[in-house]
Amino acid sequence: MATSNRIAEVAAAVGEPARAAMLAALMDGRALTASELAEVAAITPQTASGHLTRLASVGLIAVEKQGRHRYHRLASPEVARMIESVMQIAGGVTLARPAHRVGPSDAALRQARTCYDHLAGELGVSIADALCSSGAVEIAGDAAAFTESGRARMRALGVLEPDGETRTRRPACRPCLDWSERRPHLAGVLGAAIYTHALDRGWIRRRAGTRALEITPAGKVGFWQAFGVKGTAH
Repeated sequence: MATSNRIAEVAAAVGEPARAAMLAALMDGRALTASELAEVAAITPQTASGHLTRLASVGLIAVEKQGRHRYHRLASPEVARMIESVMQIAGGVTLARPAHRVGPSDAALRQARTCYDHLAGELGVSIADALCSSGAVEIAGDAAAFTESGRARMRALGVLEPDGETRTRRPACRPCLDWSERRPHLAGVLGAAIYTHALDRGWIRRRAGTRALEITPAGKVGFWQAFGVKGTAH
């Protein structure tokens, strides 16, 4: 149960201009590094680190580690709704500078690439979004669940074999934070199966000397029919 002290603590965390700017920058659903959030709030990385620790301590943001990097995102949809309400009360004032472009500058890498054995970039994130919208996959923070209806659908499409998940100890699916989109694409058995399926059917082609993938004309049709994704993302 929320106490008056707890309410005051959360309000104080939001009420500092730099922290408010960082929270507003995270409203688009992406996860950003401390350096990126420092730039948004026009403060030093060292100062940003202290502010982010404060926001995490009251449960407003969550931190996700991937490799050498730490990414920060809003802790829950409830936090996003709270920030949205505050912004509406504040008269729709823009609390943050537009977040600078993240990830690779190469358009081909941003559109579609491999991430080990699964799809990444705009294409990979769009597929994850589509599967979540259809109820095939559920993603919550750093965990994901592959639903029974999703399994049936992937088997019907030929993406998964009937025993495809039982022959490996890998998780059926897991979210993998996308380097350029800063939102999750799908890894695990499902992510690898989608990549192999697309490659086998000629929906994508590897580009020589790079992780970037070319989406073929057949892929634009295939990704749309299978997942409701246009193949060029967003």
